[in-house]
Amino acid sequence: MNAPLPEHIRKALETVTLDDKYSLDYGRAFMSGVQALVKLPMLQRQRDALAGKNTAGFISGYRGSPLGGYDQALVKAAKYLKAQNIVFQPGVNEELAATALWGTQQLGFAPPGTNRFDGVFGIWYGKGPGVDRTSDVFKHANMAGTTPWGGVIAVAGDDHVSKSSTAAHQSDHIFKACGLPVFFPANVQEILDLGIHAFAMSRFSGVWAGMKTIQEIVESSATAMIDPERVQIVMPTDFEMPAGGVHIRWPDHALEQEARLFDTKWYAALAYIRANRLNYNAIEGPNDRFGIIASGKAYND
Repeated sequence: MNAPLPEHIRKALETVTLDDKYSLDYGRAFMSGVQALVKLPMLQRQRDALAGKNTAGFISGYRGSPLGGYDQALVKAAKYLKAQNIVFQPGVNEELAATALWGTQQLGFAPPGTNRFDGVFGIWYGKGPGVDRTSDVFKHANMAGTTPWGGVIAVAGDDHVSKSSTAAHQSDHIFKACGLPVFFPANVQEILDLGIHAFAMSRFSGVWAGMKTIQEIVESSATAMIDPERVQIVMPTDFEMPAGGVHIRWPDHALEQEARLFDTKWYAALAYIRANRLNYNAIEGPNDRFGIIASGKAYND
């Protein structure tokens, strides 16, 4: 049990640091779910750079359990975020934070030649009651749309058992009512992988993406694979975009926005989900008669 480590393992351990989760471009690193949410926009920025696009990121929200430490983690990682053109600005409240994220998707309205970036992607965060009170902004921003090199993820921290909240809450149905498809990571690695898919789907379909997180996932820790090219995006071939596209524009009548969301954007999102097999049969057999559908922690259980 006291035998010396092989040389290659010893050298690898000598270079391990607590900042690996943020500093590494490729490799494995130990991180919590909250820290994975910090790493996610860095990976997205790197993916865009590999695609030849100069993008930036914007993060805003209002903290609350189980995302109570997200803003602190973002502050601690400030130098790594800044190096990737990612800005963190806490919101005065949840609604103003979401409105600021809506504004990031209006980059194309600026006079030609004045934009520094090809697009700005964004992350909103808040706990369940914050999702409730922000639903009006979600609806309007989702109808307005996103940009091809932008995209927005709304991350909800759900406290199912009211451990540190005035009431138990569940954000799935609020996101659904606002027209946001919902991603529910089942582990730390899926926060990164599904987060990349959420940005890609938001860009392709013009909708905001919702992401549900709970204490058992975001407050857990695990070793995750860091690789901006790990997720291989498949663009749908069975969906025909309308002549005017699905992205944000101005001027844009309210009823036209609503029709575009109901008749086109949701179906574009479904096409993306099909193409990338985000909903799939994990276990199946020739004599199956019944099925069980589960996501997130429920799938693990």
